[in-house]
Amino acid sequence: MVVLVTGANGQLGQAIQSISGKYPEIDFVFCSSSDLDITNLENCQVVFDEFKPQFCINAAAYTAVDKAESEPAKAFDINANGAENLAITCKKFNTILIHISTDFVFDAYFSEGIAYYDRELRLPLKSNLGLTETDVPFPSGVYGLTKLQGEQAIQANWEKHFIIRTSWVYSQFGNNFMKTMLRLALERVSLSVVADQIGTPTNAVDLAEVLIVIMVSSFKFQVSSFGIYNFSNEGQCSWYDFANEIFRQNGVSIDLKPIRTSAYPTPAKRPAYSVLDKTKIRSTFDIKINDWQTSLSACLKQL
Repeated sequence: MVVLVTGANGQLGQAIQSISGKYPEIDFVFCSSSDLDITNLENCQVVFDEFKPQFCINAAAYTAVDKAESEPAKAFDINANGAENLAITCKKFNTILIHISTDFVFDAYFSEGIAYYDRELRLPLKSNLGLTETDVPFPSGVYGLTKLQGEQAIQANWEKHFIIRTSWVYSQFGNNFMKTMLRLALERVSLSVVADQIGTPTNAVDLAEVLIVIMVSSFKFQVSSFGIYNFSNEGQCSWYDFANEIFRQNGVSIDLKPIRTSAYPTPAKRPAYSVLDKTKIRSTFDIKINDWQTSLSACLKQL
């Protein structure tokens, strides 16, 4: 089985590479942006013609959330146009596309302990486990909008796809919140972290393992199993809680202070609540999902 992975130098791409040796039956082809430019349809088709993959994992994305507000064209080209090019190419070569999306397609908010998806009508989320795959997306920023447009382009062009929405991804690879916290702890005696945004951290290695489960299992399923799935680790926390657990598990002593989002303004608005309901992916692929604290511990050991 040949699996082509875009975004090979990114966090998820590196996570997949780190576990690829466990699966000798899979011939992974890892492509960086210099190997495969997803914004160029002709280049996509040339590369696919060379390797003829059964699966394509699209881990390539424009992920600079704040910078996207000032670079909307670039974000659109990679996140939306790039996804469309891959969908068109996958259809031509009958390749199953696994596309990574984000909780930023939502802008749920949190008030008085209840999560809502409509600020005017104050409509609560349908699931007390979090956002489901059938909740209507409503991105508030350029990054979330372009990722949603990428999802829509895939759905419009190629039925054999899995769109995996995930959240708060971190790992021992690349730049991420966990590594930033550990770096800042070496530079400062005190640190303030937002405490009113609620979500779930996701270990990129856990996500990588799930993608392989999906590929191996997909041969057993019909077309009706294709579609959107949520995946993150289990549980929920604020960014402050996440930072506190990072320091606790790593034995770091620092004066950590909780602050409100309003005290730390950013160009792009963040979802106040983006906990993802994983019922569908658990039941469809019969997987067990680690809680975020356990996965954090495993990641810290890798450092």
